[in-house]
Amino acid sequence: MLNKFMKRGQRKPSKSDTDVYSNTHSGNRISESVSALNVVNQSSHGASAPGPNNLGLPQQQTVSRGTPATIETLPMFRDVPVSERQHLFLRKCQICCVQFDFSDTLKMAKEKETKRLNLVDLVDFVQSGSGKITESNQEEMIRMISVNIFRGLPPSSHEHTGSENIDGEEEEPYLDPSWSHLQLVYELLLRYVVSSDTDAKVAKRFINHSFVLKLLDLFDSEDPREREYLKTILHRIYGKFMVHRPFIRKAINNIFYRFIYETQRHNGIGELLEILGSIINGFALPLKEEHKLFLIRALIPLHKPKSIAMYHQQLSYCITQFVEKDNKLADTVIRGLLKYWPITNCQKETLFLGELEEVLEATQATEFQRCMVPLFKQIARCLNSPHFQTAERALFLWNNEHIVSLIAQNRNVILPLVFEALEKNIQYHWNQAVHGLTVNVRKMFQEMDAKLFEDCQKQYAEKQARVDQAAKQRELMWKKLDAVAAGAATK
Repeated sequence: MLNKFMKRGQRKPSKSDTDVYSNTHSGNRISESVSALNVVNQSSHGASAPGPNNLGLPQQQTVSRGTPATIETLPMFRDVPVSERQHLFLRKCQICCVQFDFSDTLKMAKEKETKRLNLVDLVDFVQSGSGKITESNQEEMIRMISVNIFRGLPPSSHEHTGSENIDGEEEEPYLDPSWSHLQLVYELLLRYVVSSDTDAKVAKRFINHSFVLKLLDLFDSEDPREREYLKTILHRIYGKFMVHRPFIRKAINNIFYRFIYETQRHNGIGELLEILGSIINGFALPLKEEHKLFLIRALIPLHKPKSIAMYHQQLSYCITQFVEKDNKLADTVIRGLLKYWPITNCQKETLFLGELEEVLEATQATEFQRCMVPLFKQIARCLNSPHFQTAERALFLWNNEHIVSLIAQNRNVILPLVFEALEKNIQYHWNQAVHGLTVNVRKMFQEMDAKLFEDCQKQYAEKQARVDQAAKQRELMWKKLDAVAAGAATK
């Protein structure tokens, strides 16, 4: 029996390190045709003892600058007998635990390529289902995956520049230089999770709560390619591991709370909301109280941060899913939108109006009547917005047949609320498109109920007359004060 050991480079242990992992494996018949894994760090201190790790992971081996290392090539799975493949799988996982410095693309290019080819072969092996992976090898694979992906993320761009107003659409996305390896590691994890050969009862021992939490931490990565993989993998984990579902929802809640009330900075809110959109779509009826609380405490307050444009599309979908599942939530959602309605941010206001239309599309008459007064007071303010896109978006609400039918049923309340705003737009708004749309809406109300329209017109004329009279009295008073002041000056 020939024992092979992997010598490990020294790494600064993390705060959460608790266990020690010792990587010792026995050789078998494959050792006759496959050279032993030999990673040698030729430093003045020699090989260091492995440090502890809270997941029982193997010590991360980083090949640093100026430290030569050799990784012997292993054969591909198709080139060895079936009986030797499990051992080869283990050896490939060991070799892929070695980390490289990608700041210099030319340095150790051969070793990097060797690791990449081993990762490709591992992905193909898991994807093809050529053989069921033993439990010990599954554990070793998850350890290797953890060593590669669970790392400290580089500082965000705003930490370098100190800038406050960050528009992700204008910024060049950060691309991780080690992606050629990382992508394959993520692909391996994805193939393992979705494989029909993967037994959830066995795999949950390795893909545990600690693993899921660390996976969620990576959603703050600035690399959009990494976040896309994380989104797909976490969604698959949620689907396969039922035992993890409440934990995952709670952990995502906590990320949202921290984002809303503390940092207001996170790169992966949109991806997390995409996952939740699919989860919400699958909620059984009637909705649990836990899910309604999630809507009220997490989703609705997500309208507060300034960076809402980065994830508004996904947020709007989640909100609308709730209203479509339970119409009684429409009043709660609309009042929530009004609570966080922007005052000075016109672009954000336009987003709110778009979301409002989607919510109203799924709103029934009873819930509409509960919130229509505060709602149309806000819409009236939007109609008079000097920002033409905001005013235009508010007027587009009357292009929706369902919303028009709700308005028509409650015209006695709604028309008096918006009549003045419509008249002001016709008289004073600078934008011709807004002016034209306002005329159309005004005509719609007139055709809807001519008598009510005349009453509102009369009330508006009386109000304007009172306003004009008050203005004349103020002007007369100022003239009198001017005369008194002029008389006092001549004495």
